[in-house]
This record gives sequence, structure tokens and C-alpha cells, in this order.
Amino acid sequence: MRDISAKGLFGTDGVRGRANLWPMTAEVALRLGAAAANHFASGAHEARVVIGKDTRRSGYMIENALTAGLTSAGMNVFLLGPVPTPAVGYLTRSMRADLGVMISASHNPHHDNGIKFFGPDGFKLSDEDEAEIARMVLEEDVTLAPPERIGRAQRIDDGRGRYVEYAKTTFPPRARLDGLKVVIDCANGAAWRTAPEILFELGAEVVPMGTEPDGFNINAGVGSTAPQAAADKVVETGADLGICLDGDADRVILIDERGRIADGDQIMGLLATRWAEAEKLRGGALVATVMSNLGLERHLEAHGIRLERTRVGDRHVVERMRQGGYNLGGEQSGHIVMLDHATTGDGIIAALQFLAAMVETGEPASRLAQQFDPVPQKLENVRFSPGSDPLGEATVQAAIRAAEEALAGRGRLLIRRSGTEPVIRVMAECEDPGLLEKVVADIVGEIEAVLR
Repeated sequence: MRDISAKGLFGTDGVRGRANLWPMTAEVALRLGAAAANHFASGAHEARVVIGKDTRRSGYMIENALTAGLTSAGMNVFLLGPVPTPAVGYLTRSMRADLGVMISASHNPHHDNGIKFFGPDGFKLSDEDEAEIARMVLEEDVTLAPPERIGRAQRIDDGRGRYVEYAKTTFPPRARLDGLKVVIDCANGAAWRTAPEILFELGAEVVPMGTEPDGFNINAGVGSTAPQAAADKVVETGADLGICLDGDADRVILIDERGRIADGDQIMGLLATRWAEAEKLRGGALVATVMSNLGLERHLEAHGIRLERTRVGDRHVVERMRQGGYNLGGEQSGHIVMLDHATTGDGIIAALQFLAAMVETGEPASRLAQQFDPVPQKLENVRFSPGSDPLGEATVQAAIRAAEEALAGRGRLLIRRSGTEPVIRVMAECEDPGLLEKVVADIVGEIEAVLR
């Protein structure tokens, strides 16, 4: 097996890669299952794990390999089938499981896949837990169960239904969506049945999109990373709101009745101010990442709310929320974390919170979804070969220093490697559009030059 380490195996959101290439092979999945079972099985009872997945064809392969590894180490496996990532977090706690697993590459194309682990508390694993599991995989340091203790595996039919009923309880009691037409784009992913069902049962007229998964069309021209199709559908059908989920439904992008797109920053801006007014915002702060727009920060300051920034990744947001006792956080990309309701980002429940605001205020989505004027922001992605270090080159460093000097007191610059793919992200914010274009172009140009 290829030499691995905790850093190389686990990224910012579990293990992820191209299906049938390291690390997303059946062999690695089997070893991960056995190692995770060893790490989390307490021995005090028959250990159990719940496994969910999205709609990728490769999910069958990874699900079976994980199941083999988990049962070989004595864990009983409950297979949920296609369910949203937050449903796995919820059901891990609800079913008193020792471990939860979600098989998904989130917003990535069908040829990628991933494995996310949840501890018995329903939260994603700490760096320490991931490091120990990776060590056991690397060193093949796992204990297999004796024949009489090998685990069982079974499919359960009510997992999705349990989550549907729970999600509905997060909507205000006695409130209904009667009279509202909602476009729901499920990205041909994990929520293709769940999300339309929840909205219908709460009373909405539902216009579904991205609900015909074939194993290969997940996130393909639909969903939160391609919201224009849903925006067109909202205008075409005269809908009151459009909801765009990603492949595993842990993030959401909204569309108002005019077809305008609202990202996670706008959604968090609305929820934070509403929760603060209702004295429900714990700690007087919203937790977001360094990617969130400066306009959001100014909007929150005007309402007496602090913005706590973290590294990119909803794991880091959740960690800061738990450390500080905060209950609202998220990412510009649409991960909205509401710890009163869920242990991870939940696109469906976040959308329900927005719909609740529409019902309670009587305001249209266009008024609620544009909370602030964003500071102009430009993001460019540069793909590089794994193992290379273009950011370490002197010419790139010089370009970054020059950009920082140009933006001093006028904007922000953020350069980072993606934790889920071999991409360098170059992001800048500035009120001066010309300067914004120049600093990003200069840095991207130097990175591309050293990659030639």
C-alpha cells in the first residue's frame, strides 16, 4: 500500500479523492473501517455504526469495503442508503451509535468520492482522532474480531424518515408553508427524496430539480455550485424562493423571487440579526471563516454582533463554536451550522430557517436575502501537481508581498491551498475594482509561470 500519514490521508473534510485511485480505493476503505472500529468500539456493548452515502456510483464499492472492514473488527453496521450528511450526524446520536460514516465528495463531480467520520456525539472527528486512525491504517495496527464476534450488517428503512420528521420540528410550531411555491434543486444528490418531502409536508408547492440521480450526474450543472439553472426556474415558474443544495446537502444557496442568488454570507447575516433580536444568538457572535465577505463583518458590527473568523472548513467553524459556546456559524459557500439544531452544516434546516423568516415577517425573499452590499471580491483557482510547492517560489512570494502592500488599509488578501483538491485559491477584496483585478491577476500569473 502507498505510504500515508494523517496529514496525507485526511484533508479538511475527511478522506477524499478520485474514485478507485488512492486514497479512495476499496483497500483503503476496508482498512479505514477496521481502524475506525478499533478506535471507537468501547467493548462495553455490541458496537454499532451508521453509514450514509450520496448517489455516486462509486458509493456502492466504498460502502461494501467499509462494511467489510467495520464488521471484521466487530462492529454492527446499519446502512442508511442515500441521506444528507447532517442526517448521519443526527442519526449517529439518535441511534446511540459509536460511529457514523458519510460516503460523499460533497460538491465535487461524480468521479470523486470521500469518507467522513462522525463520533458518537454526532460531530466530525478531531484532528487527534483522525491522526490515530491514520496511524493504525499506516502501521496495519488493528485487531480483528474472533469468528464469534464478527459484526453484522443490515439496511434500515426508517433512517431517512427519522431525519425528515426531525427536520420538520426545527420549523416554528404551527407555522406552515401553505401558499408558497418553492423550487428545490437537490443536485441529483443525497437529498433528492428528503428535501422535497420535507417541504411538501410543511405545506409548500414544490418544484423539484436535480431529483433524477443516475450515479454520474451529481452536481452536474445543478445544485449549489451551479445555481443559475434554479434561478431560471424560479423566474419561469413564479416561485417565491429557490433552494440549491449540494451533493450531500450540507450546504445551501438561496434564490429570491427575482432570480437573484444569495450565498452563505447573506443567509448568516439574516439569521444572526434575527437571532440577536430574539436574544437567541449565544455569545453575541457569528463564527465564519476568513473567506466571508468584509461586507458581512460591517453588517454585523452595525447590529452589535461580533464576527469570529476561523480557517476555511466547517470543521474549524464547529470547533470554534463549541469552544466559545456559540450557536451560529458557517461559510460563504453555504455551510450554515446551527448547533441548536444540528452538529454540522445542514442545508435543509438552514433553508427552513429562512422560510420561517419569510412566514413570520411576511417579507419576500428579495428583502430578506440581501442583507448587505458585499465588498467586491475576486477568487481565482490555480490547479497544480501534487507534491509541487509553487507558493514557496521567490517570485510568487514577491507578488504576494506586493499585493499586500497595495491592499494595505484598502482590502484583504487570502492565499491558501485547498484541503480537498490540488488547487491554490487566490482571493482578494477591495472597493477599487481595478486594483482588485490587478492584484489577483499578478499573483495568479506568477503561480502559473512557475508551474510551466
